[in-house]
Amino acid sequence: MEKSGKAALVLTGGGARAAYQVGVLSALSDIRGRKRGNPFPIICGTSAGGINAAALAVFSNDFGAAVRKLRWIWRNFHVDQVYRADARALFGSGLRWGAALTFGWLIKQHPRALLDNSPLRALLSRVLDFDAIDRAIEAGNLYALSVSASGYASGENLAFFQGVPELRSWRRAQRVGMRTRIGVDHLLATSAIPFLFPAIKLHREFFGDGSMRQLAPVSPAIHLGASRILVIGSGRLKEEARSREEGYPSPAQIAGHAMSSIFLDGLTVDLERMQRINQTLCAFSEEQRLEAGINLRPIETLVITPSERLDTIAGNHFGDLPRTLRTLLGGVGAKRTEGSALLSYLLFEPGFTRALIDLGYLDTISRRDEVEQFLGDT
Repeated sequence: MEKSGKAALVLTGGGARAAYQVGVLSALSDIRGRKRGNPFPIICGTSAGGINAAALAVFSNDFGAAVRKLRWIWRNFHVDQVYRADARALFGSGLRWGAALTFGWLIKQHPRALLDNSPLRALLSRVLDFDAIDRAIEAGNLYALSVSASGYASGENLAFFQGVPELRSWRRAQRVGMRTRIGVDHLLATSAIPFLFPAIKLHREFFGDGSMRQLAPVSPAIHLGASRILVIGSGRLKEEARSREEGYPSPAQIAGHAMSSIFLDGLTVDLERMQRINQTLCAFSEEQRLEAGINLRPIETLVITPSERLDTIAGNHFGDLPRTLRTLLGGVGAKRTEGSALLSYLLFEPGFTRALIDLGYLDTISRRDEVEQFLGDT
């Protein structure tokens, strides 16, 4: 069945958790079979999801080939391809932060981040041809790509987009859509997890991870013209039962909780809001909406999120990390069950990423009928 309107793919943030998205994409590719082209003319991403989105846009002439490239990279990831985890780098970072806390009033210098992600810059520069995005747009394989980042000075969440000429920038409360040519700095900005990775300067302002202050993660796709949206999350949307806790939370548990608030909560709220709007709009005919001056339209949405807790899976792979990093994270409580959420964002190692890819694949195949109905003949 052929579907009308443009389909969008929305990939959320989550550091190493974004490997789950690759499993979902692999299943989508298998469900489509031998069809060429790109089923998602609009691709939006945030944080590590922004990096995956850019890769899909670069290779959007062949969705299956793009997914295979992504899968190979994620299945063979190692920490040292994303950030420096050697003893010299981690010890130097510890010294700088210790000096800032102790003598900051004297030296007047602030450390930029706990981790040096220069390896990620080198990797992205090597494997992604950003000029291919324009070529894909001109060839009709891509309508728009957007990656979101959060401005530290303005407090606004910016969706940097590159697309067909007729698209226009937009401004809403704390949300801005800005046309630009997307490059490696935009990907480093959208994935700059606060405190862990350094902020990136774009257009006279420093930007950090796009999941921060992202009040409406699905909004960029709608502004760019999507009528159908597939959202791939990096955490369970199902509420967890409250458990009894005796001891004081470890630094890793607190940090993991903060990250989950940044990466997961905004999506849950936005999806609930969109569901309510859809229910309201469907109560009226299109003619009635036009007569009332209601310019909103119902948006078909399919959401795929992990069926298992990713932090639990991460806890099983703590030993995969380099020794120095294991010592550091173990010291703040990341080895314990309640602290493994922090671990799940940093565990760029094959054991963990492959487990997430397999989970994403199985979760999607189990919903094959829904996926086929959403994709139609695309």
